[in-house]
Amino acid sequence: MEKKNKEIKKIILAICYDFDKTLSPDDMQAQGYIQSVGDAVKDFWTESNGLAQDNEMDQNLAYMYLMLKKSRGKNLFTRETLKTAGSKVTLFNGVDTWFDRINQYGIEHNILIEHYIISSGLKEMIEGTSVANKFKKIYASSFYFDDTGVAVWPAQVVNYTNKTQFLFRIKKGFLDVNDQQVNTYIEPSKFRVPFRNMVYIGDSDTDIPCMKLVNTNGGYSIGVYNSETKDKSKVFKMLNENRIKYFVPSDYSENSELDNLLKHIIDRTQTNEVLENKYYNCIEEKEQEIHQKSEEEREKDDLINQLESSSSFMNTHKIIKLLESRNNWSKMQKDKLMNIALTNNQVRYILTDDDVKAFFTIIIDKDNCKIAKEIRKEIS
Repeated sequence: MEKKNKEIKKIILAICYDFDKTLSPDDMQAQGYIQSVGDAVKDFWTESNGLAQDNEMDQNLAYMYLMLKKSRGKNLFTRETLKTAGSKVTLFNGVDTWFDRINQYGIEHNILIEHYIISSGLKEMIEGTSVANKFKKIYASSFYFDDTGVAVWPAQVVNYTNKTQFLFRIKKGFLDVNDQQVNTYIEPSKFRVPFRNMVYIGDSDTDIPCMKLVNTNGGYSIGVYNSETKDKSKVFKMLNENRIKYFVPSDYSENSELDNLLKHIIDRTQTNEVLENKYYNCIEEKEQEIHQKSEEEREKDDLINQLESSSSFMNTHKIIKLLESRNNWSKMQKDKLMNIALTNNQVRYILTDDDVKAFFTIIIDKDNCKIAKEIRKEIS
């Protein structure tokens, strides 16, 4: 019963998304918030980028500071204000039904689908979108709010260089951003979500470190381009540089290219994990058998294997000398040694040499099996 349960254990496939221009056609801040503080979108980003450039400042910290600054006297800058702004963010076609559809397809293939956001956008705004509850975890830049609920300081800043840490958290299962166990060593067979079972969906250069990490470790990186503008220049570049495996339009509707691609990935994951589980079961069986044997027994097994593959008389004599210093052979070891005596010509041709004869005389002793009788006949 235990073996059966092990075979039907749920496989987890983690789908990780950037947000701006991946799930939404524009920067989230540009879909109402920037306009609410009286700025033109282009002017806001020009000022934000200039602030970062002039002060050697992280670009994400710069826009967060500018949002805080420009809200003074105009908007109460609270979590609720940001969530309200997030509720107005437009999503690409099909996003609203995408998660439930993909989850259901996963269920039908015995795969648990988990969705994650890894974005330089604002967590509080993403939490205000209609799909916020579809994500197991939202990793994005966020604010610290004081006891009156007003944002006063950055709590988390996510940029393109530190995005990859969240993939390692997902892989090991330590999802809390303050959990230091993410640095502990874990056997590959114990990973909650190995990289081969990760999908990263993004649209631009800021996603490259994550895409490359997933791509080179057997996972699936997908570049999306705006299905209305049909501008593929970024995804072409990422494909040329081996950052992504696939590119598709940013259309999440049923039977779209992306929808079908994800279903193929789920199909492949289901098949691939059968082989991966078999591999790790072999590793586990090997480890169990090895740990059950003493160091002396492991050394004896190793010498027997060396004798089996010996390809010269000189080497055979050396191994026989080492074998002679051991005793208390198990039946399995004796059977293997007797078989080697007759199947390896480098051993059989020198069975009558004094050292080889003496060793195999001890091995066959009073054994009357067919192979023992044949060896006895050879050395008599």
